[in-house]
Amino acid sequence: MNTSAANAGVSNTGGWYAAAWLHRLASTRLTLLFIVLLACGVIAYEPAAGRGAWLIVAPLSLGAANLAAAILTNAVIRQHTALLVFHLALLAIVLLAAAGRLTYLKGQLELAEGEAFSGQLMQVERGPWHRSQLERAVFSNEGYTIRYEKGVRRADTRNAVRWVDESGREQRAVIGDHTPLTLHGYRFYTSFNKGFAPVFIWQPFAGVPQRGSVNLPSYPIHEYRQALEWNLPATQTSVWTMLQFDEVLLDPDKPSQLRLPSQHALVVRIGEARHELAPGARIALPQGVLTYERLSLWMGYTVFYDWTLPWLAAACVLAVAALAWHFRRKFAAQPWDA
Repeated sequence: MNTSAANAGVSNTGGWYAAAWLHRLASTRLTLLFIVLLACGVIAYEPAAGRGAWLIVAPLSLGAANLAAAILTNAVIRQHTALLVFHLALLAIVLLAAAGRLTYLKGQLELAEGEAFSGQLMQVERGPWHRSQLERAVFSNEGYTIRYEKGVRRADTRNAVRWVDESGREQRAVIGDHTPLTLHGYRFYTSFNKGFAPVFIWQPFAGVPQRGSVNLPSYPIHEYRQALEWNLPATQTSVWTMLQFDEVLLDPDKPSQLRLPSQHALVVRIGEARHELAPGARIALPQGVLTYERLSLWMGYTVFYDWTLPWLAAACVLAVAALAWHFRRKFAAQPWDA
């Protein structure tokens, strides 16, 4: 028996099967199926339920395999440089979009004036492969100004922030809704969410004093619901707090700026007892003393992380340039004697 001939036959057969599978994978019918699956995944996308990423990543991965097979099996694509570059850029876009869904993060946080970000988010969406470094992205809210147009239409937000860079030097910047603070790949933007924050000092009889703020509902969206219930630290004691003031802070008839009221009272209910507090007032409780220190402001932030965005932008530019190159050559005027 001729062993080399037999091996050659097996090799040829294996190559034929591989080529056949590649041609099947490159089918335009499969392309349409993967597009439909992607559309269904987008419709069913629910990141809060923890099932969002793979509904999108799976059809994107299948689509990438379909596109790669088309590049390998379609001679027309390979013979025209512009078409080849376009399809490779398109493949990169699909793969980067899948990678982005696996590793992204989007969240919300709130910081009172003077408060530092501790790495904890109030709301968060993240890809299953995201490895958080939020504990390294520490910064402080140093205060902000928000300008309003007539009709209480929010204009620009200017929020001063402070942080320490990797060399140990203190840095300061002003950020806003479209100007982020970028730390370790995370981009922090101001949001429409902001409001008033009463600052308390809690002195338990058995323990150390704690200073903290209570972020009341967003203002002016909840202008007439400036109340919140919370618990004293390390206790089951519920404290209901409401801010009262009569001053018009945002005049709908003229431009204005969000600020603290010049006069206010803080209503506090603990059990059946009702207290109306001015800054500096104290309440004696069985567990300790609660002091209302002052009224401050808090700001809500949106944090976003996606390392694929600059690469996606570059791949999109390359794809558009390659397609323009291809059609320019295809429809370029030819000499009459050509």
